Amino acid sequence: MKIKKDDNVLIIVGKDRGRKGKVSKVFPKVSKVIVEGLNIMKKHVRPKKEGEKGQIVEIPRPIDVSNVKLVCPKCKKSTKVGYKIKKDKDKQKKYRLCKSCNGEIL
Repeated sequence: MKIKKDDNVLIIVGKDRGRKGKVSKVFPKVSKVIVEGLNIMKKHVRPKKEGEKGQIVEIPRPIDVSNVKLVCPKCKKSTKVGYKIKKDKDKQKKYRLCKSCNGEIL
């Protein structure tokens, strides 16, 4: 999956389209991410103990990875992500690459 935790992303589809946020959690098996402060759902919670009041809790919902685009930290544009392999003596290191400015994404 090309998007990782703590990446800045732009939402391209849905009610939060055009808004930017930081990825707080990633679910690679189902290819979904949770973005801080975006795609919020309100859930009604019943009281658990007697005398306690019920409440409405706001919960962030996961967004599919295909509806999110990575924002490059160097050029500040939403971009596609590519990969490049660096060969260093005996080891190979794979790193992410911004397609618009060819900068390395950490």
